Amino acid sequence: MEAVLLSTTFVLPGRRISESLGIVGAEYVMSTNIFVDWAAGIRDVVGGRSESYQRELRTAREECLRELRREALALNADGVVGVNFNYSEISGGGKSMLFMVVNGTAVKSVART
Repeated sequence: MEAVLLSTTFVLPGRRISESLGIVGAEYVMSTNIFVDWAAGIRDVVGGRSESYQRELRTAREECLRELRREALALNADGVVGVNFNYSEISGGGKSMLFMVVNGTAVKSVART
């Protein structure tokens, strides 16, 4: 799966895009638990980084990129260009969830000569 190249730009270095295969995407929703929320609440008061949220966001990014590669492989793509990350929060009723959506365009490419 690592053979699928990912790029936030619309080119793959050293390669020429020969075919566009369509949009691929991945989503990751994470609910926070009372301990994470409590620790983040303390950080809000005293300042500093919330390592627990950072860890969750890192996991979300890694999982989304893995899923993006899986979707690209299902289309026989060897790259995804224009990769875009979007983060947001859903909250209400004393509960909150973070989510990440990642998408891009699956492509076939050939090495530049």
